Amino acid sequence: MNRLKITLPAVLLATALALTACSSDGDSETTTGGGGSGNGTVTLGAYLEPVSLDLTAEAGAAIPQVLLYNVYEGLVRQNADTGEVEPLLASEWKMSDDGTKYTFKLRDGVTFHDGQKLTAQDVVWSFKRVTAEGSTNPFKSQMTVVKTVEAPDASTVEVTLSRPSQSWLFDVAGRVGVVLKENATDLGTKPNGTGPFKFDKWNRGDSITLVRNDGYWGEKAKVATAVFRYITDANALNNAMLSGQLDIVANIQAPQLLEVFKGNKQFQVIEGKTTGEVVLSMNNSKGPLADVRVRQAIRHAIDHDALIKTVWSGYGTKIGSMVPPSDPWYEDRTGDFPHDPAKAKQLLADAGHANGLTLTMDVPPPGYARASAQFVASQLAEVGIKVTQNNVEMPQWLDKVLGKANYDMSIIAHVEPRDLVRYGQPEYYYRYKNPAVTQLMNEADTALDGATRDKKFAEAAKVISQEAASDWLFLLPNLAVIRDGVEGYPKDAVTQSFDVTKVSKK
Repeated sequence: MNRLKITLPAVLLATALALTACSSDGDSETTTGGGGSGNGTVTLGAYLEPVSLDLTAEAGAAIPQVLLYNVYEGLVRQNADTGEVEPLLASEWKMSDDGTKYTFKLRDGVTFHDGQKLTAQDVVWSFKRVTAEGSTNPFKSQMTVVKTVEAPDASTVEVTLSRPSQSWLFDVAGRVGVVLKENATDLGTKPNGTGPFKFDKWNRGDSITLVRNDGYWGEKAKVATAVFRYITDANALNNAMLSGQLDIVANIQAPQLLEVFKGNKQFQVIEGKTTGEVVLSMNNSKGPLADVRVRQAIRHAIDHDALIKTVWSGYGTKIGSMVPPSDPWYEDRTGDFPHDPAKAKQLLADAGHANGLTLTMDVPPPGYARASAQFVASQLAEVGIKVTQNNVEMPQWLDKVLGKANYDMSIIAHVEPRDLVRYGQPEYYYRYKNPAVTQLMNEADTALDGATRDKKFAEAAKVISQEAASDWLFLLPNLAVIRDGVEGYPKDAVTQSFDVTKVSKK
């Protein structure tokens, strides 16, 4: 049986840079399990804490940062270095010639953390649960293409799609494809996965602790314990690193503070790649932003080079669309809307706003978002657009903006795989509706050859950019600080996971 390998757009950023859940209230502790001995503890400092541990019910990257690949696994995963889909719980798979049927063979000897054996029925139940009646899984649309899921025997899973889909295998390499034990309960407090680490305890408001799974089917974790410690203040996070409390600071939220670590032999500063696009979202369906000329004016009003220098200390890459350079259908669209305040003013006048207008921007907590919001507001003021910045916590952002699309503008980094396709979904919070774009997306997704897929996605990206469905402020780098003696943390962030499965500590 030949294994199918697909190169992934590395867009699952593996950081709290995008759609991230916010910290929980209270200081209660949840504990389960034990395990692992020797080889020490690695402590990773992060910015935003999950509100729950249920990967299947909460949007945001904070949960998969801790649990994806460390605790939970799927049939396949995304390779952190190459961006390819590779085997995980499935040892191999094949796709039918027409692209509508996948047959997966499960690995032998895989058990859940509670000791129960993994079977094909667990996969069937997990996949069906995503789209079952009453499902609250925020990513269930990624499974709607699935027609049937069957287990012809205990080690084989057959998935039949209603049509060919270039995206489906990409999607199940992420959180929507995690395999749970059949009839699993208490997912919000007692994760039970198959990964190299077991969940141990959650000190709400402070940290989550994982311990090594010594019964893991594959390569064992190199440290006995992994602690994810949450510190919401960037200065405090850096101070904790300097004082020896942390081994890794992931997802740097204050790049201007990196200088204190550079040149210090105790630390290594990592600047890797991501595919996390910082998006200035605009509600395309209501008010002034329903007029393409207003959206185009906003794009012309922003000096993206100055933004990157001012907001993120020169780190980051200018982009002109929702397609990162790592995607095979990438085209350089940074020249579509050059900084031109005079052109912006003319477009606003043409749209009937010669005397200006007022918009509200709902901004979640990440540092890049709030700093970018201040810069953008200043730039828009110069062309006659007054922006009222409304800072919101992550749960409110997820409800008000992502859930209800009750907003004018917002800023957030997006890390989902192939998130360009969201512009082909009019119900998504951008509320961008163009049937021609939706058609191009469908043609790209159902294409059986890469050339057709790439051509259609590139055509869609061009239209989306020209219609200024959003503005793409910059592409985030993966900035992290690692203490000397700590090895194995991925340089590039191509998944949502803070993957510590290969981290070692001297």
